[in-house]
Amino acid sequence: MGNGFWASSMLTNKADILFQLQKEILQLQGFRRLTSDDLIRPVLGPIDRSFPYGMFPLASLHEFLTGSPEDISATSGFISCLLSSLMSKGGVTVWIAPSQTMFPAAFKFFNVEPDKIIFINTKKTKELLWLIEETLKCQGLAAVVGEVAEITFTVSRRLQLAIEQSRVSGFLIRNKSGNTGANACTARWKISSRSSLITNEMPGIGFPVWNIELLKVRNGKPGTWEMQWANNKLHPVTDPNIVSSSEQRKTG
Repeated sequence: MGNGFWASSMLTNKADILFQLQKEILQLQGFRRLTSDDLIRPVLGPIDRSFPYGMFPLASLHEFLTGSPEDISATSGFISCLLSSLMSKGGVTVWIAPSQTMFPAAFKFFNVEPDKIIFINTKKTKELLWLIEETLKCQGLAAVVGEVAEITFTVSRRLQLAIEQSRVSGFLIRNKSGNTGANACTARWKISSRSSLITNEMPGIGFPVWNIELLKVRNGKPGTWEMQWANNKLHPVTDPNIVSSSEQRKTG
């Protein structure tokens, strides 16, 4: 056999090794193929096509950029959609923030039981980041949500390392997102509110509608979507299945 055969064989082996290495790295970052035990993974419709393997990354650090109180409210609503799946088997979420701004009863609209969320408040940035990191180390939690002003690459890396050990999903709401430099987060999002869609000329406020921007995602494809929370899941606003009926609830 000539040198061409051995060269081809070496290239194939290298390609296989690189493929396997990438697969293992993706699994550490929360991307792994769906199994029968993965019923709690959030399903985001067309957004899922932007992720490796077409699925929302669990056991990863997600960063949400906000620029106004309205953005924070929209972001909290979208995160509640994610928690609806993550907590569907009775898990507990810890929400860490400088102050209590969430209205616990509102979580029930997203099928999240308020008594399953532990709120911790501290105004000191150092304590806030320490609490987020230490909580992310706790195995068995459904998720950890942290509201922070800024975050450095070093801090984000420590949070991601904690997640890789505990396999807990982490969500950071950046309420002063002027610095959007590199960090260790798997995905960076920006959520903003849109006018609710009133159907069948019904009075009142319609279902929540958000403009969802996936600004970056590791090994995936960014994109922008307008989505609506209705019938206990996310739909594109053009989905005919979200036409409201007398049996559907509306948010007030």
